[in-house]
Amino acid sequence: MTRKRQRMAFLAAALAAFALATALVLFALREKVAFFYAPSELVAGKAPDARIRVGGLVVEGSVTRQGAEVGFALGDGAATVAVAYGGALPDLFREGQGIVAAGRWRAEEGIFAADEVLAKHDENYMPPEVAQALKEAGHWQKAEP
Repeated sequence: MTRKRQRMAFLAAALAAFALATALVLFALREKVAFFYAPSELVAGKAPDARIRVGGLVVEGSVTRQGAEVGFALGDGAATVAVAYGGALPDLFREGQGIVAAGRWRAEEGIFAADEVLAKHDENYMPPEVAQALKEAGHWQKAEP
């Protein structure tokens, strides 16, 4: 075997090993990846039947509690979705506050079943998609430093 063929064989083997490693990593992470959607995208039917994240502002006067179950409306200025959550809410959670909830969209019921709620202490940390949706609806302006 010539030196050129040896290099080509080594390069092909390295490329195949890299492709296999990439495929294994992507396969392992497929259940951990949660894509981000705005409430208006959920209402428009753009959300898959998988674990996703949704973010927006908690609608004023929408928080209800029944035992350990908490319900609230989450909006981005263009649309509002109902959220059901069965855990302890973060200390920073309040009406009018920006949050990100992770869970599954139950389109047939029109409810987002959250299994995790993250409250944001400042709009500077809001995901760009939510900030853009709120800006377009005229509900949010970034504070100048």
